[in-house]
Amino acid sequence: MTTSRKSNRGFSMLELLITVIVFSVGLLTVAGLQTVSKQANFEAIQRTSASQVAYGLLEDMRVNGDAIGDYLAAGTLGNGSIGAEPVPNCSTGNDCTAVQKAAHDMWFWEQILDGNLETNAGVGTGGLVTPTLCITGPAGGVAGVYVVSIVWRGTASLNNAVNNACGTLTGNYGANNEFRRIIQVPTFIDPTM
Repeated sequence: MTTSRKSNRGFSMLELLITVIVFSVGLLTVAGLQTVSKQANFEAIQRTSASQVAYGLLEDMRVNGDAIGDYLAAGTLGNGSIGAEPVPNCSTGNDCTAVQKAAHDMWFWEQILDGNLETNAGVGTGGLVTPTLCITGPAGGVAGVYVVSIVWRGTASLNNAVNNACGTLTGNYGANNEFRRIIQVPTFIDPTM
């Protein structure tokens, strides 16, 4: 009886090693889940920001229907393509024409895309990663469906089957656009209303 008690006391080195390995694998799994969670959160923030910009720009286009053709003619936006703020500044209560307001709206939304309204030591800290914004709609600024497409660079490669040319030729989203993320917001706008 004394012999069996001695063999059951304490842990052996092998049991301790197995316990440490199992515990280590568990901690590595938790760390991996934390990384995946942060990545998914970042992607969600990017998608939310893109959605807010698209809806905001469409509302500005709807309000300023007289210059709907100027919004379409702006081309692709993002990465500082517009440059300096247009004069006059239409957001400070200055009387602006429809064309001036359209130019200021496009500059403003590009600043938000690029993150230049949130700065740290003069460098933009908000915005999307390598953004591109495209506007499509009927030629001539007539009533119809207008689409704001916003593209940005994601953190993981995906199969990109979206049939939209916005940002595809820039080379910013991988060799096969596998890092390209896109949101498309269509709406009907009648500039005469």
